[in-house]
Amino acid sequence: MATSRYGTRIVPFLIVALFAGFVGRATAEPKKFPVPEVNTADGIGVKGYDPVAYFVAGRPIPGIDRYSYRWMGVNYRFASTEDRKKFAAEPEKYLPQYGGYCAYAMSINRIADADPSRWAIVNGKLYLNNGFVAQRLWSLDKRGNIESADLNWPHYSKQAEGK
Repeated sequence: MATSRYGTRIVPFLIVALFAGFVGRATAEPKKFPVPEVNTADGIGVKGYDPVAYFVAGRPIPGIDRYSYRWMGVNYRFASTEDRKKFAAEPEKYLPQYGGYCAYAMSINRIADADPSRWAIVNGKLYLNNGFVAQRLWSLDKRGNIESADLNWPHYSKQAEGK
């Protein structure tokens, strides 16, 4: 079977394009339901990962329960006492944007869980994404997707606050 010189490049593009089209059509109307302002698992933020480590170590590192810090009703875990102290001094600096929900989903006015291993720091802010495809789509236009998500997030966070 003969393949064109573009065959190996176009297949991944088509898969992403089909996925993006499916997401757009399948979720044309965002669901209206209260969304917790912070994405937590059993009251633990960032799925137990150290939010400071993204900035300091340049990679996600699971936190340890003994280095926990409770802020705004959510428990955060850290890999070291130093990271815990940095967070306690400036929590807003280290927290992921959009309450720790998927940045790409928020950019298309949706809400989705996030995978702590799919992340980026842009202009000193931490962004998490849901998975490989969401991370790739978000990365195609980080600035534009951040602008869209910044406009969409207040609608979700206000729902969470009951406003």
